[in-house]
Amino acid sequence: MAEQVMIIMGSESDRKVMARAEKILSEAGVEYATHVSSAHRDPDRTRTLVEAAGQNGVEVIIAGAGMSAALPGYCASLCKLPVIGVPIASGALQGIDALLAIVQMPPGVPVAAVGIDGARNAAHLALRILGKTRRG
Repeated sequence: MAEQVMIIMGSESDRKVMARAEKILSEAGVEYATHVSSAHRDPDRTRTLVEAAGQNGVEVIIAGAGMSAALPGYCASLCKLPVIGVPIASGALQGIDALLAIVQMPPGVPVAAVGIDGARNAAHLALRILGKTRRG
């Protein structure tokens, strides 16, 4: 079975938070693939991953990023899939800057946002988008 959700994070340091989404998806029996790829440091690789996701049956992207949090918006600009942004607590503002960056996308580049370090809620939202609603 092909993965239905792509989890992508901008840095390996985001893995601890994003693993919470993996756990929820695993418990629900939803296939996913996780990637570390930065919109800033490796935009070409990120573009390739996101464009391939849409062509390979992925239905939802969960993108975690800290500080400038460009990754969720970059993903949304590259495809028509629903993108859920997870602001990661980091830097001096501990995720406030990431949250604001995720919710301030221009018209036509929608990104759903969850709370700071809210990877669990991102996974629950992905399940609802997939029609696999869970309680709890």
